[in-house]
Amino acid sequence: MLHPSYNELIEKVNDTVEAGEEPIVNSRYSIVIAAAKRARQLIAGDEALIDKPSSDKPLSTAVEELYQGKVHIIGEEDVSEDEIKDI
Repeated sequence: MLHPSYNELIEKVNDTVEAGEEPIVNSRYSIVIAAAKRARQLIAGDEALIDKPSSDKPLSTAVEELYQGKVHIIGEEDVSEDEIKDI
């Protein structure tokens, strides 16, 4: 089982949102997708953004990066079409 829990991750990702603003993440699905995308980047050869991952597993590292705020989740509406093409 991964730690932190989904709820802890959602709270951590949304802790920078001002009162009255739309949360960055509303569901477990969003957290799972973000962690999976980051894990795929790690598998493809990207360097971990944390000093000492607690595990060699890419998914565990991705979750830890999200929890520590090293990886940020942005919505599609926050990215221009040109930036999407570059990704």
